[in-house]
Amino acid sequence: MILISLRLFFESSTIERASISERNYIMPTKRKTFIDNFLKNDHTSRPKTKNNNGGSRPKSQGKKTPLYVLLIFIAAQLSPILFIAPTLSYFQGQGMDQEAAATATSGWLIFLTMGIGFLLTLLVIFRDKRFFDIWRGAKSSVFMSVVWGLLGFLLLLIGQSIAALIEMQLLGIEPGSENTASLVNIAEAVPFAIVSIVLFGPILEELVFRRVLFGSLNQTTNFFFATAISALVFALIHFDFTHLLLYFTTGLILAFLYQKTKRIITPIIAHICLNGYVMLIQLNMDKILEFQKQMEELQTAGFFFFQYLIK
Repeated sequence: MILISLRLFFESSTIERASISERNYIMPTKRKTFIDNFLKNDHTSRPKTKNNNGGSRPKSQGKKTPLYVLLIFIAAQLSPILFIAPTLSYFQGQGMDQEAAATATSGWLIFLTMGIGFLLTLLVIFRDKRFFDIWRGAKSSVFMSVVWGLLGFLLLLIGQSIAALIEMQLLGIEPGSENTASLVNIAEAVPFAIVSIVLFGPILEELVFRRVLFGSLNQTTNFFFATAISALVFALIHFDFTHLLLYFTTGLILAFLYQKTKRIITPIIAHICLNGYVMLIQLNMDKILEFQKQMEELQTAGFFFFQYLIK
C-alpha cells in the first residue's frame, strides 16, 4: 500500500482463462461508457420489474457508491498533508530527533487516516445493498470463497516469485523493495500502523481497484482488458516503478480471484495474507537469520560427528 502524501519522509509499501462463450459478467442492454458505470452502480441493465397493471417499470437509478469509495480512498491518501507539520512538531517536542519524529509521524498518520477512511468506506457501502451485485450467475459459496482466498495467497507468492526472477534475470533489477523496507521501519516504531498495513490497506485497495475500477471496466469492455488496466493502475499507485512487474502480477492474480468467485472477500483474504506474511517475515528477520545460523552450525557439527563415527 502507499500513502502518497507521506512520500516527504518515506516511500511506503507493500487468469482464469475464459473464451467468449464463457464470459459471465454483466453486459448492459444498451451500450454504456465506462464513466456511466463508474459513477453509478449499473442496475439499469437488469430486467425491469412489473407493476400491478402488468406493465413494466425500470428499477431505481443506482447510487454513486463507487465514486464515493474512490473519493474516500483519495482523501485518505492526501489528507495527511494537512497534519504532517503539526504532528512532526509534536514528536520533536517530545525529544525525538528528526528521523525518529518523521517515522512516528508517518506511522500514526497511516493508522489514523486509513482507519478513518476504512470506517467511512464501510458506512457508504452498507448504505448500498447492491454495491457488489455486478455479476451474472451464481456466486461461489462463502466457504469456497475463503478457500480460494487462501489458495490465492499461494498464487500470489508463486506469481511474485516468478516476477522477481524475471526482474533479476532479464531486467537486472535487484530484489528488495524500498516501500516494504520503509513500512517495516514504520511498523517497528508505531505498531498500530501494522493494522493499517495488514487490514485497512488491503481492504480499501481491493474495494477501489477490484470492485470499483475492475468491476466498472468489466461491465463495459471485457475481462482481459479490465484485468490489465486495473492491475496496471494498482502497480502505478504504489510508486515503486522499479518493481512495476511485481505489482502488476499481483494485480492480475487478485482480479482473477475476484472474477473466479464473484465475491470481493476472496481477493481481500489473499491480499491480507500477503501483507501479513511480508510483515511477519520482515519484522522477525533478525530472529530468522539467527535461527538459520544455528541450523547451519548444527548441520556442520553433525557432519563432523558423522565423519568421526565412520573412521
